[in-house]
Amino acid sequence: MSDLERLRPGAVIGILGGGQLGRMLAMAAARLGLEVHVFEPGANPPAAAMAATTVTAPYEDEEALRRFAEGVDVVTYEFENVPTSALDLIETLRPIRPGREALRISQDRLTEKDYLTGLGLNCAPYAAVDDAASLDAALGRIGTPAILKTRRMGYDGKGQARLAHRDDAPAALEAMQGQAAVLEGFVDFSAEISVIGARGADGRVACFDPGENVHRGGILHSTTLPARIPRAVTADAVLIAGRILNALDYVGVLGVELFVTPGGLVVNEIAPRVHNSGHWTQDGCVIDQFEQHIRAVAGWPLGDGTRHSDVEMLNLIGDDVEDVARIVENSHCALHLYGKAESRPGRKMGHVNRILGPAGGAPREPGR
Repeated sequence: MSDLERLRPGAVIGILGGGQLGRMLAMAAARLGLEVHVFEPGANPPAAAMAATTVTAPYEDEEALRRFAEGVDVVTYEFENVPTSALDLIETLRPIRPGREALRISQDRLTEKDYLTGLGLNCAPYAAVDDAASLDAALGRIGTPAILKTRRMGYDGKGQARLAHRDDAPAALEAMQGQAAVLEGFVDFSAEISVIGARGADGRVACFDPGENVHRGGILHSTTLPARIPRAVTADAVLIAGRILNALDYVGVLGVELFVTPGGLVVNEIAPRVHNSGHWTQDGCVIDQFEQHIRAVAGWPLGDGTRHSDVEMLNLIGDDVEDVARIVENSHCALHLYGKAESRPGRKMGHVNRILGPAGGAPREPGR
């Protein structure tokens, strides 16, 4: 498929990863008349129920990867930690969207921060940490409080250790279990926001409104629209997202997390995929983040991401899913469950989008 060729209805999109993001991408693709094949190492993933075909095999299985790639027209992914060897093979057979450069950068926190600061964007103070000596030197430059994170594979609070004092250094380093890490200084922020942006194969960029995020235990708890930020900050956040999308020559949806500080916006991290903080778009916009991503990777024109409603998105984590009976009684709530059979602490089971009122109108009070 050439860079600007549009897939026709009936074409097949391959998705690497079968979690809830893959599930919702498959649902969006189905609405557009496109078929989805999923590649997922784990058995019975959430996306399998929505996919025409699911290949269950490890990413090291070259024969399975080849069979998967040969059966689709384009490949995308629902998480960024796909092994490089698997991507190397797939790329010889089918285009991968978003491209490999976005994955290379986002798979390593240090590489990502170096890239972002190289674009002239602000990040929290940071330093590479490989051992006790480099951690001590980093603490000497950055100070405490700080947070030590593995450079790879961490998400939802995993692979992180907080340092309130320098005496916490040995325990924090032990928590990394020998993995390369990065030390980040704390940022004095008034709000954490995220922008879900998209870039089409034709270079057009479209961004959704910034959402205001609240985390609990390192896991996203809620995203509320509109964010309580001045219009100038909204404009700056969207411009930053667009700048990253264009610099990466990106095709697809990208999540950009930012801190609102007295000195301006600080980029926390980027995610080269649809993002948890963008789930509000399913009920707050005509074209949601999942359809926007499918449109982009299929070579279609991007949709209009204008928000028609104020929304509060709440994640259902672990036992929260037991509250479903009460949630569905609220006519302003849209329930999205991920089809996971077993709930456990910290596991995302679904989310709820609560409509607060029309965009720009007199909103109802947020809260469950």
